[in-house]
Amino acid sequence: MINNVVLQGKLGKDIDLKYTQSGKAVGSVSIASTRDFKDANGNRETDWINLVFWGKTAETVANYFKKGDEILVVGRLQVRNYEDQQGNKKYITEIVVSNFSFPGGKSKGSPQNNSSGNSYSNNRNSKPNADPFSGSSIDIGEDDLPF
Repeated sequence: MINNVVLQGKLGKDIDLKYTQSGKAVGSVSIASTRDFKDANGNRETDWINLVFWGKTAETVANYFKKGDEILVVGRLQVRNYEDQQGNKKYITEIVVSNFSFPGGKSKGSPQNNSSGNSYSNNRNSKPNADPFSGSSIDIGEDDLPF
């Protein structure tokens, strides 16, 4: 199954950085992402999307991004639920971020003024992109297809 989300938007506030009881960093923030199309009045709607960062990624984002900064994120969609005090089921939809980048550089107030559009990954096993199928043929028959 594929669960991959790519978003670009502006932070609505500074990252809320906390630590779990085991000491793992977790950061959360909402970003504003404006839609490409306009409504009947010529206005563009803005979606507020919740993001969650874990570990070193959370700490890095909290150090380099502030309210109003633009960010590009890649992650997966996650829906959590819980019961409130009245017994009503509540749902939270958020993006668990695995990669992020500074689109078009950083603001003057950041620790580094980076205009190269660097991106950062939460993947510890990062390897150079190589085609795993190069040099070998792929033999797929009718019985191998799931549909």
